Amino acid sequence: MYFRQLWTIAAKDLRSEWRTREAVNASLAFSITILVLFSIAFDPDNPDIKADLLSAGLLWMVYSFAAALALSRTFARELQNDCLDALLAAPIPASALYLGKLLGNFILLLAIEVISLGAFSFLYNVKVAAHFWQLLLTIALGTWAMAAMGTFFSALTVNLRLRELMLPVFIYPALVPALLASISLTDGLLHGIPLSVNDGAVKILVSFDIIFTSLAVLLIDIVLVG
Repeated sequence: MYFRQLWTIAAKDLRSEWRTREAVNASLAFSITILVLFSIAFDPDNPDIKADLLSAGLLWMVYSFAAALALSRTFARELQNDCLDALLAAPIPASALYLGKLLGNFILLLAIEVISLGAFSFLYNVKVAAHFWQLLLTIALGTWAMAAMGTFFSALTVNLRLRELMLPVFIYPALVPALLASISLTDGLLHGIPLSVNDGAVKILVSFDIIFTSLAVLLIDIVLVG
């Protein structure tokens, strides 16, 4: 029953996004634009510019900014027609509402990031096929951290007038450990170093996901209901 409620919320958000494509179009356009601009500024074919040293950090910078753009409307879209009040009044736990929105955001962000990864590989001539599945796992773990934190802080700032501005202010400082671990793992994979060699960063990223998701599940009822 609990997981069916969770999936119902996630499916509702995904269907809503599929109809409007507001977050997808904005985030994907932003990601591709940034990648194109940096490919012009740091010409990968110029031997004097070591673009491979910047690629992992650039990739996660694009992911994090695109995530903030997409996650800012997680709960804000429910304010129209008092939909948020209706969701809170429904006979479902607040944790199921949070996890459902988290799952929807995770799937949405992962789709945007996979498309952006293809553009990144093409524009910067970076080979990702050798460790593709490990790279995808790293992106998934880092994306879960961004989605978990972004969904929670979206609920926290939903009633603020400047919520689109406040969300990045809250999440970026708290995301530093997860982003550093993700960049370290991605940089290693792009240089042919498997995850097993850099298992310390993997443990940091997995621990961050588990700890923050657990804390958000415990606190979301206070944040939404008070």
